[in-house]
Amino acid sequence: MSDETESQSDETSQQGAPAERRYEAVTAYPVGDTTVARYAHTAGEYGFDGIVIRVGGEPEPEGTLSPLDTETVAAETAIDVATGFEIDADGPGAASGTLDRVRSDHDVVTVRGGTAALNRFAVEQNRVDVLAAPMRRDGDLNHVLARAANDHNTRIEVNLGPVLRTAGGERVRHLQRLRKLRELVDYYDAPVVVSARPASGLELRAPRELVAVGETIGFDPARVQGGLAEWGVIVRESRRRRSDSFIAPGVQRVECEEDDQ
Repeated sequence: MSDETESQSDETSQQGAPAERRYEAVTAYPVGDTTVARYAHTAGEYGFDGIVIRVGGEPEPEGTLSPLDTETVAAETAIDVATGFEIDADGPGAASGTLDRVRSDHDVVTVRGGTAALNRFAVEQNRVDVLAAPMRRDGDLNHVLARAANDHNTRIEVNLGPVLRTAGGERVRHLQRLRKLRELVDYYDAPVVVSARPASGLELRAPRELVAVGETIGFDPARVQGGLAEWGVIVRESRRRRSDSFIAPGVQRVECEEDDQ
């Protein structure tokens, strides 16, 4: 199969329908090493349709792009640029306060887990889009949390970054965590997003590379592709909720033509 044919097959499903739009969630300058514009150019070359810019902290880092700036980059590169906020708090109380503050201003809101309390907080909140790093520190993921994630449609992040960027014992430990994570999310059909969590353009990897890494851990290729597309699903859902026409799930305001009769 030629490179051109292989690329075309990546863009369509097995039924011949257009594939879901694939996104990567990145850390950009000034927190990361690469500007949003450079990320967008590189992501487009690699076959992504959009990027989510992760920011965090309080206040937000100086130099964070405004919505107008992201629209400019998107127009110049044909890559959707979405805003994301990652809450990294000591406990549920602090996380809840930050969530109240940032939810309405960002396309994607993630909570960085790693303790039992933070993991539970994230998966039981309808306003949280993604639970990131659930197994760092003393955190764990079990069947109760996986079910809660499914019930509240909180996606669990499958972070492939350490598999790509570490070696030795650290890499082995991360592989073990990912295999446990795979078993749980597959058994309970918990929703996931997939990312390499790049902090620079050099750490960005093409979708097919992430699929290949996921396969070595045991993830179904369709599961990885779906996890990349799920970022885009979150972005579209969030933008719809924040639009003037949205009232409640399943209820939207529409313009009605006046009856001339």
